[in-house]
Amino acid sequence: MTDRRRSMKLAALAPLGRVAGINLVSLQKGPATAQMADLPDDMRLYDPMEDVRDMDDTAALVASLDVVVSVDTSIVHLAGALGRPVIMLDRYDNCWRWLSGREDSPWYPTLRIIRQPRPHAWDDVVAGTAAILEQMAAGMPERLFQKS
Repeated sequence: MTDRRRSMKLAALAPLGRVAGINLVSLQKGPATAQMADLPDDMRLYDPMEDVRDMDDTAALVASLDVVVSVDTSIVHLAGALGRPVIMLDRYDNCWRWLSGREDSPWYPTLRIIRQPRPHAWDDVVAGTAAILEQMAAGMPERLFQKS
């Protein structure tokens, strides 16, 4: 039940693929990877996960990325623990561990939370994430992950 509220279809992330200067890398495992067979026309996605065997491999991959964008999963915790910039796409009725009314986390200083303004409003979350990625691609990442 919770997974349906916090997950989205891969196609909903298509606007991120239109941000100039970035490349999308999949960190997805399991049945949801079938969505990659039917990507939106303008979405390009590199998928190295066939070669990823365990969390050590995943950590090495995450450490090589400029930023991780993910829903509330172990990947957010891994990227945060590694000190990598991470943007979490969070559901409206968020999990208690991400607190409420804030875009940051006391546990992971490199985490930025983009939360749905209302249930199922992933378009707003993706648009906000695309704006952050545009700023990062323009060379302004240091301001994006600091507490206000």
